[in-house]
Amino acid sequence: MDFTQLSLHTPVELINQALEDSLVGSLGIEITKIEDGRVEGMLDLSSRNSRPGGILHGGANLALGETLAGLGSMLLVDLTALDVLGIMVNGNHTGILKAGKAVAVAKIVHRGKQTHVWNVDICNEEGRLISSVRVTNMITEKNDR
Repeated sequence: MDFTQLSLHTPVELINQALEDSLVGSLGIEITKIEDGRVEGMLDLSSRNSRPGGILHGGANLALGETLAGLGSMLLVDLTALDVLGIMVNGNHTGILKAGKAVAVAKIVHRGKQTHVWNVDICNEEGRLISSVRVTNMITEKNDR
């Protein structure tokens, strides 16, 4: 998939297929819905994304959050001229996931010319918050690197 052609009309199945051979695919992250300023996704708890003891690894929560926020920012800019780079990710883990799926919703809270800030709430399947992640993305011209 040519990500410079990414749009709100791109089927999530095509996006997931393009991400299969990346960290996103390795962790089992799946994009489930894309909208303007909002991206949803999930991951099934597995040995690929759990820590010893079988609960979801906190780093997997952060990767899920950064993935959704990064994709969300990519959907908001002209990728033929601009690039999106994650410059800050932090999270507060408020619960644990022992089984099932982590379900995440990323919403943009600041949409500037040079930065985007996203809040990503990650819950268990019953809707209980397990992690709240904040992501800042830098929007830069492709020739700036």
